[in-house]
Amino acid sequence: MRPDLDPEQLDRYSRHIIMDDVGPDGQAALLDTSVLVVGAGGLGAPVLQYLAAAGIGTLGIVDDDVVERSNLQRQVIHGDDDVGRPKVESAREFVAGLNPDVTVEAHELRLSAENATDLVADYDIVVDASDNFATRFLVNDACTLAGVPFSHGAVFRFEGQVTTFTGDDEGPCYRCLFPKAPPEGTVPDCSTAGVLGVLPGTIGCLQATEVVKVALGYGESLDGRLLAYDAAEMSVDEVPIAPNPECPVCGSEPAIESVADASYEGRCALTGE
Repeated sequence: MRPDLDPEQLDRYSRHIIMDDVGPDGQAALLDTSVLVVGAGGLGAPVLQYLAAAGIGTLGIVDDDVVERSNLQRQVIHGDDDVGRPKVESAREFVAGLNPDVTVEAHELRLSAENATDLVADYDIVVDASDNFATRFLVNDACTLAGVPFSHGAVFRFEGQVTTFTGDDEGPCYRCLFPKAPPEGTVPDCSTAGVLGVLPGTIGCLQATEVVKVALGYGESLDGRLLAYDAAEMSVDEVPIAPNPECPVCGSEPAIESVADASYEGRCALTGE
């Protein structure tokens, strides 16, 4: 056994350690990994819960919102007593109670073009657990430009989607799949359309699985594939994502060389378009 895993850690992570594909070295790698989770809501809650339980050593949490009672139907790391508290503080407290091995870095702010590049640079992996297109495009651009892998998830009513972008020069990015955001008002958010409470748990757990695999360097990620899950039909479809040579971020002649080159309002196009 690795001498840097103490007896309590050997006990806590024993079900990982007895796996040949993880073992003590793999668990030590998880403890050495830092992950930035953008959003501590429906998707971020299960992501944080399972990454903390798995022993991801450092979890950064970005969120500028407070807990509302309507969140509790799906945001499982927050409780009734947390209503009115900043989500980052409620999430920090939850993680501390679950696993004292994990260092939580709470960023009570909204991800923006002014802070995204510096935030992403401090972490090994990023999780896009946001609920709006502006943040999704910003996460994509900041991570793709920095070569930082990230997991994307989204939910709507009974449907969810998840994929992973590894930051590999040969792989696609989110803009290869969606060059621009849809016109404003055409895709309602969950406060308007609703969302099945358990659905973010399913998608968030898949995102957490992808993060653990990337941290371990094990298995095949969803890079180049989008899983589309329909909870009503209990079906999963796989959609291939091909790199777009004309992509403004990862294409052969990129027009976006920093997040300052794009607008993160409206359709999230190039600045000036």
